[in-house]
Amino acid sequence: MSSLVHDGGALLGRHLQKVRHAPAITVMTQTMPIVFLLFFGYVFGSALAMPGADYRTYLVPGLLVATAANGVMTGMFQAAQDTHRGVTDRLRTLPISRAAVPLSQALADLLTTAVGIVPLLLVGLAMGWRIEGTALEALGALGLLLLFRFATTWVGILLGLASRSEEAAGQLGSATFMLPLLSNAYIPTDGMPGWLRTIAEWNPISAVTTAVRELFGNASVPADAAWPVAHPVAGALLWSLALLALSAPAAVRRYARA
Repeated sequence: MSSLVHDGGALLGRHLQKVRHAPAITVMTQTMPIVFLLFFGYVFGSALAMPGADYRTYLVPGLLVATAANGVMTGMFQAAQDTHRGVTDRLRTLPISRAAVPLSQALADLLTTAVGIVPLLLVGLAMGWRIEGTALEALGALGLLLLFRFATTWVGILLGLASRSEEAAGQLGSATFMLPLLSNAYIPTDGMPGWLRTIAEWNPISAVTTAVRELFGNASVPADAAWPVAHPVAGALLWSLALLALSAPAAVRRYARA
């Protein structure tokens, strides 16, 4: 355990240095959610009528969760980059904990995300979104967001380590953009066809989005939804922990394999 903490701390510094020396990527990943918020909020928001709610109030939590789900894309790309540029092979030759390498990447991404969602929250507040729940509930919503981001980053790391090339990882990572579209992040699911609504409501993003909306006090839980959406906090926790339990050990084993 002491080796994991020591080695993970040293490698965490490496990943944070990479972020520092690649400011363009950091700026792009942090500004794109804000661009989407402005675009969806002012372009689509003028055309969409939400029963009993303002669309921007509905949108902000969904976009926060969509940003957290992007951990799959960033985790995959960074792991594939290190793998196919020889960095992973060099790290394998060092006498360090095998779990420290992917763990440090996931923690660095988590810290970057925690900083990056602050501007998104501020822009949302400027657009009229408000936190209607208690301070403790709001902290719970942020905690769920970061837990989900941590879990999706591990999924991305596993896929990146298994990728055949950087290009393949980039293409597959870009395809994950579709995942929030098949959820309730941007629009309610009750207007979807039955089969599509079932798919959308069993999407982990839908459970996390509904939980975040409920904890922020922005929306009520639909009574006729699938179980993860009807019990959003429990559903969000179960999805996040399940993704983490499946992907983290598999990613460590994949990394340790020569």
